[in-house]
Amino acid sequence: MREFIVEADGGSRGNPGPAGYGAVVIDAATGETLAERAEYIGIATNNVAEYRGLVAGLRAAHELDPAARVRVRMDSKLVVEQLSGRWKIKHPDMKPLAAEAARVFPSDRITYEWMPREQNKHADRLANEAMDAGKRGEQWSPSESTAELLTPGSAAPRKGRGELRDQPHAARTSTTSVSTPSPRGEAAKSEDDARAAHNVATPAPSTGWGSAPDMGAPTTFVLLRHGETLLTPQKRFSGSGGTDPSLSDVGREQAERVAAALAARGTVQAIVASPLTRTRQTAAAVAARLGLDVAIEDGLRETDFGAWEGLTFGEVQERYPDDLKTWLASPKAEPTGGGESFAATARRIATTRDKLIASYAGRTVLLVSHVTPIKSLVRLAIGAPPESLYRMELSAASLSAVAYYADGNASLRLFNDTSHLR
Repeated sequence: MREFIVEADGGSRGNPGPAGYGAVVIDAATGETLAERAEYIGIATNNVAEYRGLVAGLRAAHELDPAARVRVRMDSKLVVEQLSGRWKIKHPDMKPLAAEAARVFPSDRITYEWMPREQNKHADRLANEAMDAGKRGEQWSPSESTAELLTPGSAAPRKGRGELRDQPHAARTSTTSVSTPSPRGEAAKSEDDARAAHNVATPAPSTGWGSAPDMGAPTTFVLLRHGETLLTPQKRFSGSGGTDPSLSDVGREQAERVAAALAARGTVQAIVASPLTRTRQTAAAVAARLGLDVAIEDGLRETDFGAWEGLTFGEVQERYPDDLKTWLASPKAEPTGGGESFAATARRIATTRDKLIASYAGRTVLLVSHVTPIKSLVRLAIGAPPESLYRMELSAASLSAVAYYADGNASLRLFNDTSHLR
């Protein structure tokens, strides 16, 4: 049976503060570096970053050989003792991360051991590189020499971990890492471990959208309306029942701007989009910048506006005055031609919301959707009446955010933010 060594580390410049992790998978028999992982994760604590690094390392090892044995080596006594079963996991932010780590490999094929921090330089360097990249608004990527080393079939010899550190480029990288502030000092790390061992609450990580630390990790939906299409500036009804317009040149630029802003913030962990073209294009721009995949959810589609599709409000008022008057008076009324009522949209959105909360519990998820679905999520979160939909302005490529807590409560954290477009 193949055996891997996973070395992982994470840190926060502030605790909580801008945080990142690094992980490396090593062949236990040869010392060969098989995989590297690193990521800037936004504002978080040391402990959260360390757990995230561990999970990333275990997943990388699982991708290489799901039947392997794994020996985890970390300089976090907290993580090692908790996952070895000797310390209880008491902090609410640690429990889901520990459970996630435990699911990757069966418990009889994984062991944990502590090592001094000075022996964990590889993962520490990766964590620093990830935080530096996040500060620049970029995603971490392996250096050219490292990428070549880890690429199967490369013309360059695949060297072991010790040999990699002797390469000139690797030496320059290490020098850069030394000049960069370390994720956290040994004293801060020891304080974290002692605090956790005695169940003194370490400040909970912020998702970057204002979540409350004393309520446990919420599921946070960052709500992004798609960028402009040619119909947007004309304020024409554009739902899911008519044409399926693409982003305009302006809309594509908006998508790139919001992608850069989200990359700089660094808190999004997954992306889910409506199936319509304009939302998929907007989501793709963000996904390319964040290095994430896009899941498609039909429940996030826009309302079907029936015969009103493509018309302005004035044109609808002229052609279908009675239907429009009824529609404005009752959320149960359907647009002319068998469109979808706002009441039906709200039911669909509530069902979709519950489904996504269950699927992404405790995570920050970008939902790329449309005016009515986003307004509906906001309305439901704050308990506003259906008429409130007519009193909200939601701009193209705007960001809103809602946090959902385990006790069933929700909190609106942001609405119609367009600062990234200026």
